[in-house]
Amino acid sequence: MPSLKDIRKRIASVKSTQQITKAMKMVAAAKLRRAQESIVQARPYADKMRDVIGSLSLRVDPSRHPLLLRREVKKREILMITSDRGLCGGYNQNIIREVVHLLKEKEKGIETLQLNIIGRKGLDYFKRRDYPIRKEYKNILGDIDYQTVAEVGKDVVAAYEAGEFDELVMVYNHFRSAISQVVTVQKLLPIEPIPVPEGTVITDYIYEPSEEAILNQLLPRYIEVQLFRAMLEALASEYGARMTAMESATNNASEMIDRLTLDMNRARQAAITKELMEIVGGAEALK
Repeated sequence: MPSLKDIRKRIASVKSTQQITKAMKMVAAAKLRRAQESIVQARPYADKMRDVIGSLSLRVDPSRHPLLLRREVKKREILMITSDRGLCGGYNQNIIREVVHLLKEKEKGIETLQLNIIGRKGLDYFKRRDYPIRKEYKNILGDIDYQTVAEVGKDVVAAYEAGEFDELVMVYNHFRSAISQVVTVQKLLPIEPIPVPEGTVITDYIYEPSEEAILNQLLPRYIEVQLFRAMLEALASEYGARMTAMESATNNASEMIDRLTLDMNRARQAAITKELMEIVGGAEALK
């Protein structure tokens, strides 16, 4: 059995770790509230814009804009969103596992799969394994700025129009609650029309100033908005996962402290018993 001194040192070390995990939980909870407010505000606009663009793409000729034009998918890009820091449970591993599955389960006809990675954790994982990475971003999720996200959107739009890939798939964590984040795979490019029931009469729109001007303005903006929404979802999911992980670590530390305290009491009782037996033995020897 370890000595009393060793057990006391262990208890002090666990208590110090517990203080750190408790503080990290409180910080994550405060950041989660702000991130949750942001995503609640962003969702209605992003959802409505998706409906509008889906309805618009249903009515226009796909050849009128390159983001609507569906090509034979030979090159696919996977845009994944991970965190820049760890200590958030299985948040990053779930994303990485899904992306690895997409990379391994290559569909028939696809010749090239490449990555576009947001977040240091995903980048570190795939760089070590020599996967093709077209673009990488680090340290942009801590304080999400729409202008920064717009630059990411402009890059993927330009790359798609230049033919660097034929399809863009986005993988991120969708935020449900602090204890529930769902890995989501969303096809971002080409933009697809919304499904309508068979037999539905599709009426056309009147465009002002022109169909081309509206498409050129709205479609790239749509990509930026969907990226912005996904990053907000990912950030809220990260804080939720970190808060849950730190709460679990704090509770585990409490249980460990209880076990170590019990061991310390047993060791102390054993030491006292031993000393008493030595005293009694010495007294008996003097008789």
